[in-house]
Amino acid sequence: MRGLTHRAVDAAAGLPAGTTSAYYRTRSALLSGLVRRLVELDQAELRAAGERVGELRSAAELADAVAALVAARLAGEGRRRSLARYACTVESVRDPELREILVPRENPGRDAVRRFLAARGVQDPEGRTLALLACVDGLVFDRVVRGGGVSAEEVEGLVVAALRPGGVIGR
Repeated sequence: MRGLTHRAVDAAAGLPAGTTSAYYRTRSALLSGLVRRLVELDQAELRAAGERVGELRSAAELADAVAALVAARLAGEGRRRSLARYACTVESVRDPELREILVPRENPGRDAVRRFLAARGVQDPEGRTLALLACVDGLVFDRVVRGGGVSAEEVEGLVVAALRPGGVIGR
């Protein structure tokens, strides 16, 4: 986060010095703009994923869709965006405006998971969807920090836990 300055953005974008500060007068405005853009990109990614999978018909399809999202977030541009998202999330602890921007949004990917869980009689499909996606996010965070990928077995384990009756893991 220390590297996020108007001057650094100007340099990275190949713009004349002072250009960024004309659009984002303060560092706080610059940071808010960055977070809004990250959310916009994430929402587009999740919308496309939801449209690609359509109606999920099996736990295997859900696991495959989650694995594809995880792989996208751990490589190339997705990894860079994940790093930026996590840095901004930590920063949002001290900034209510950023926290509000980062609130999870509705999107077709999340809707597909919720519908799938509801169709299988899962209690509180909305809560279970949020828990599943938080666990997926935790795996991505862990692998961004420590390196490596997420195995199919790990993703399948999360899907099985999300489908478990009563929501109690380990029973």
